[in-house]
Amino acid sequence: MRLTESSRATSHATSHTTSPDAGTDALSASFATSYAGVMAFIAVVREGSFAKAGERLGIGRSAVSRSVQRLEDQLHTRLFLRTTRSTRLTREGELFFENCHQGVERIVEAMNDMRELREGPPSGLLRISATVGFGRKVVAPLLAEFRGRYPEIAIDLLLDDRHTDFAADRIDVAFRNGRIEDSSIIARQIIPMQMALCASKQYASEHGLPETLDDLADHNCVNFRFANGRIFEWEFRVSGETRKYQPRGSLTFNDADLVLQAVLDGHGIAQMAGYQICDHLTAGSLVIALARHAPDDRGHYVCYLSRQHLPTRIRVFIDFVTDRIRALNLACLSDYDPQYPPTWRKI
Repeated sequence: MRLTESSRATSHATSHTTSPDAGTDALSASFATSYAGVMAFIAVVREGSFAKAGERLGIGRSAVSRSVQRLEDQLHTRLFLRTTRSTRLTREGELFFENCHQGVERIVEAMNDMRELREGPPSGLLRISATVGFGRKVVAPLLAEFRGRYPEIAIDLLLDDRHTDFAADRIDVAFRNGRIEDSSIIARQIIPMQMALCASKQYASEHGLPETLDDLADHNCVNFRFANGRIFEWEFRVSGETRKYQPRGSLTFNDADLVLQAVLDGHGIAQMAGYQICDHLTAGSLVIALARHAPDDRGHYVCYLSRQHLPTRIRVFIDFVTDRIRALNLACLSDYDPQYPPTWRKI
């Protein structure tokens, strides 16, 4: 039976009709092209034979042959002309090799780079985040020694009192204070975070010190404001429970060092972290009030996203800062007697 012109046109159009999923199928087929087949193909080209390629890849000659055969089937192209005496590329094989070998070499190079980051000498950029006060007082002074030990690691320290966004800010390691409620990160407590209500000796001699929480209303409080605008609430432990107090005063700062300086200058009282005040307690320039009500459930933490596949630069930094910070006397409030009101005395 002879087809009419109309039938032939219809048949031709039908044979070239692209189904809605054709683009997806082509993309799937592209990704389905065996990585093992490409690697086997490149090994054969490099080594000059299927047997030598098998030795190079650590597999048998027949496995190499099957991988290349599957690749040729997926490409619908013969890549090699094979005889009992020789193996050489077809013209299509030459073109395919020219187009793909550089990409595969870059993949292998990238994999080797990642392996070196994980297993090799520590190197690369380390991006660190810390609150302004803790970062300036504790973290920054440790970096010179760390760089001396690991000179191939570059440091980028970001001081910010805002909550760290690991992904958006591309942070490797973050130091956080207080309580950790984010279950998506790994948080290792370095030391407990001790908090104490402090005043200068000058202020204490002129205004006295609060002996109960109700007495706080009679004192000028120096406030700390977070980056989001919220005023830091003081916390106390009373009969095993947490009680919060919203301080009221004439001085408010968004920098912890300025709060400390205002207290040292005798302008009021403030609740501050142990790392800020230990030196001043030892020197006698600060005294502590309401010691028996100091909170005891906070910590200083070093945080990162995952324990798995941790680059060497991150692992050595975490171990280094943990050891160094624990060696500092930042938990100095434990050296004082909390049962001795209204101020702490050295044990």
